[in-house]
Amino acid sequence: MDKRQFLKGSGAVLAGTALAGFASADVSVAATTADPRTNWAGNYTYRAAHLDQPSGASEVQQLVKTLPRAKALGARHSFNDIADTTGDQISLKQLETMTLNREARTVTVGAGVTYGKLAPWLDAQGFAVHNLASLPHISIVGGCATASHGSGIHNGNLATIVTAMEFIDGSGRLVTLTRAGNPDQFAGAVVGLGALGVITSITLKVIPTFQIAQVVYENLSFDQLEHNLDAIFASGYSVSLFTDWQKHRATQVWLKQTTSGASVAPLPPLFYGATLQKTKLHPLAGHSPENCTEQQGIPGPWYDRLPHFRMNFIPSSGAELQTEYFVPRDHAYRAILAVEELRDHISPHLLISELRTIAADDLWMSMAYQRDSMAIHFTWKPEESAVKQVLPLIEEKLAPFNARPHWAKLFTTPKGRLEKLYPRYADFQGLASNYDPAGRFRNRFLERNIYRT
Repeated sequence: MDKRQFLKGSGAVLAGTALAGFASADVSVAATTADPRTNWAGNYTYRAAHLDQPSGASEVQQLVKTLPRAKALGARHSFNDIADTTGDQISLKQLETMTLNREARTVTVGAGVTYGKLAPWLDAQGFAVHNLASLPHISIVGGCATASHGSGIHNGNLATIVTAMEFIDGSGRLVTLTRAGNPDQFAGAVVGLGALGVITSITLKVIPTFQIAQVVYENLSFDQLEHNLDAIFASGYSVSLFTDWQKHRATQVWLKQTTSGASVAPLPPLFYGATLQKTKLHPLAGHSPENCTEQQGIPGPWYDRLPHFRMNFIPSSGAELQTEYFVPRDHAYRAILAVEELRDHISPHLLISELRTIAADDLWMSMAYQRDSMAIHFTWKPEESAVKQVLPLIEEKLAPFNARPHWAKLFTTPKGRLEKLYPRYADFQGLASNYDPAGRFRNRFLERNIYRT
């Protein structure tokens, strides 16, 4: 298997990858889909007839006013049809402005900016964002709109640091919402699933830059999680456990700790019975760790340690599928054991699984809304038919724990079940209808998962 087939590190992709075959065009010129366009994983082919490439917010506004159906397109890293439409897709690639407000400690970025572009630039100014996804080249707007998360028992998902957003709503208005000025709507709009409009810019809180040292341990027994789960995941700024669901253990523990030193501190040989790595490792056994972020306790900047894979590693595609479910952290151990019972159904189609924690938040449609969470992630082989047969089995096992699926990944949880999982579900329906009364941004994903039919 080629290393590009693996995990989130198997590939991150710049927002422009999806558009490589199209020349830059005036807003009035739409690219047709004579050559079918797919998402990054290649498992979904977009139905949209045209791809528009505006250069700024005013052109986005002009498009929305004239199109009966429209949808924003970012880095194409969703694994389902959330970004598709029967009308025009509006590429956000060219909206790449970045403005730092040192006094307010915020950064405002255009909707085409990826974390891979923002992070080194922001670090050079002496600042950081609190968290990063394992893939450093997803778009910021797309990551926030779907509650993508990163890791850390005290760290909220990527959207929790959003302080303001601008978007074009269904009537073509430029709308500005802020956490301070619109508290009744803001928490519902940030994780908006593309339902409210086309986001043109977003403002994030920033913090002073910091250093991280990363170490990897091998073979942590799941028995350790029964009484030590919180302690294990609180042992670092960000902690990830990888597993293939065999032998009742995590194959690797990736422990990322803040540090102020420039040299490697003494590393304990054991971590809850897991053994310290002897060499740099890839999460998938037998694969080259060349493109992984630095390990073995070597300090480095936050943006070069929080992701699992290096910023400058940007393959154009990856043959994989992804699924993820969020359960309350206080039920995480039992949920892990429940999934483990399906190991013989899961393993033939699995590349690797990852377990991470995310702090509770107040964002209505966030998978971690009002509960500290454990994310149980699956990176699958590109065998979609077989994977879709396994997903209902996993969802049934996790149903007692009120598992919420990641919006941008593969899941089969029915709408009636989703409605019960989110206390503000009906409020979000109302908010989306208010900003898009004519249904300009509705698509199959929203009809299937959000709107009542």
